[in-house]
Amino acid sequence: MERVVLVGMALKGKDAGMEESVEELRRLTETAGGVVADVLTQRVERLNLLIGEGKAHEVAAAARGARAHTVIFDEDLTPAQQKALEAIIGAKVLDRTRLILDIFARRARTKEGELQVELAQLSYMLPRLTGAWRGFSQQVGGIGTRGPGERKLEYERRHISRRIEHLKRAIERMRRERVVQRQRRQSVPVPHVALIGYTNVGKSSLLNALMDSAGARRLRDAQPAFPRPVRAPASVKGMVYADDKLFATLDPTTRRVRLPEGGWAVWTDTVGFIQKLPTALVAAFRSTLEEVREADCLVHVHDAAARDPKRQSAAVQEVLSDLGAGEAPRVEAFNKADLLSAPERERLRAAHPEGVLISAKTGLGIGDLLGRVENALKGRWVLRELDLDPARAARIGDIYACAQVLGQSTHHGRVRVRLRVTPENWSRLLHRL
Repeated sequence: MERVVLVGMALKGKDAGMEESVEELRRLTETAGGVVADVLTQRVERLNLLIGEGKAHEVAAAARGARAHTVIFDEDLTPAQQKALEAIIGAKVLDRTRLILDIFARRARTKEGELQVELAQLSYMLPRLTGAWRGFSQQVGGIGTRGPGERKLEYERRHISRRIEHLKRAIERMRRERVVQRQRRQSVPVPHVALIGYTNVGKSSLLNALMDSAGARRLRDAQPAFPRPVRAPASVKGMVYADDKLFATLDPTTRRVRLPEGGWAVWTDTVGFIQKLPTALVAAFRSTLEEVREADCLVHVHDAAARDPKRQSAAVQEVLSDLGAGEAPRVEAFNKADLLSAPERERLRAAHPEGVLISAKTGLGIGDLLGRVENALKGRWVLRELDLDPARAARIGDIYACAQVLGQSTHHGRVRVRLRVTPENWSRLLHRL
């Protein structure tokens, strides 16, 4: 495995979160397949100054002593800084953005995800091309020596620019297809819930726990204690891949989950966020993240056992604000509550009375979470009942077309339909019927 030296930096007087950021960089490095051989930190006056020549020689000595061939900085490097540092350190120099891009390239599974990652990689690489190659031909004197006058660097830059434009067009086509799919899904009267949160907080595991509808029904009536683990059988189709790794899943996955009062909602597991998320990735994954903006309800999943949950929440909120997705009702869910002691759980409840403590591993709070989500959806999806006389019973197809039917029964010759519907469709139904 590749041995790596990490370098963390922070502004003087504002270094409270440096240890957490470096620890996260360590986990990112391990996720990418590296082994952290040494860690160095530096407090600077301004981040754009990065580190001085003396500190660079110190990093070089640490890399040689640890037999590391790669040095990763916790801040973004400009092309000039990267080139200068590589000349002094004598090893491969990467920054946090390049490391995250590498992880995304390893994790992408769908065609859209692969294109999005490639676009982000090329957008990052384009300004970092260097004239390391000599020209294909030089314009010099003499007959038969005149060439096109372009060096390989220019060919590379133009080729990458063309590839970026091609990727943008391909992603735009997929975005339009996704819009059509979303419109088709919205035409089916089912609420949409999006799982959002920091990377590795357990969103995919939570979606798997929610899909175990039998377990969810048992938990709705359970006391707020730790029941036996509730997991869907391994043979259940549609289970989402989940692993204890940063960015284990990138591609959005949508599944149906039964709600306590009947009917279904579609839940989408989105890509996790992170501090200092590269802007190139946000831009490339914007079409995927639009699922968050179109949701009827957002479930913000927190890591209840995180050392710095406020910093993680701020990183999520920053991306949501950039996407313009802050208007939907939100339910705060604190996952991994089984890792906390009883006093710690009580303190967390007191600090976040609006939140719900859950554990995707043990099933704690899953029923409470479903109830909170259903209450949040009532602002957009209301529960109603219709009594139809026999003459109008033939119009029941109109109800199924624009509402989610939760139950249907017959009383004294009249058909009673219980349904979940948006206020707009409810007014439309009353007008028709």
